[in-house]
This record gives sequence, structure tokens and C-alpha cells, in this order.
Amino acid sequence: MPARTPSRPHPATTGGVDTRLPWWALALPALAFVALLALILNPSDAHAAGGDPAIARLLERAQQLAAR
Repeated sequence: MPARTPSRPHPATTGGVDTRLPWWALALPALAFVALLALILNPSDAHAAGGDPAIARLLERAQQLAAR
């Protein structure tokens, strides 16, 4: 006896999808883009972070262990 396929109880809607983005979903990427563009245009404003010697030693040790 063949199994019956269940039918849909309601027909699929043909209307458009009504999705709305919050304001920050567009504002944050735009702000990040502008900040990166400003750094590219004026790289003298970008300063390197002061490195902790302990982290540098840890990374150097990890590199030495990986090279073995």
C-alpha cells in the first residue's frame, strides 16, 4: 500500500516579504567603512599598539616549537 504524501493545509503566499532592518544594521558597517577609508587616506593617524614583551616572547617560543 503506497504511503500518502501530506498536502499543504494552506496555499503558499505570493505576496512580497516584509523584512525591515534596524537602523544600526546599516549604520555600523557604514561607520566601519568610513573609519577604514580614513585610515587608508591618512595612515599617519594609525598608530601601532605598544607590544607587551611577554606576548612577544610567547609568540617567539610558539614559533620555535612549530619549527621543530
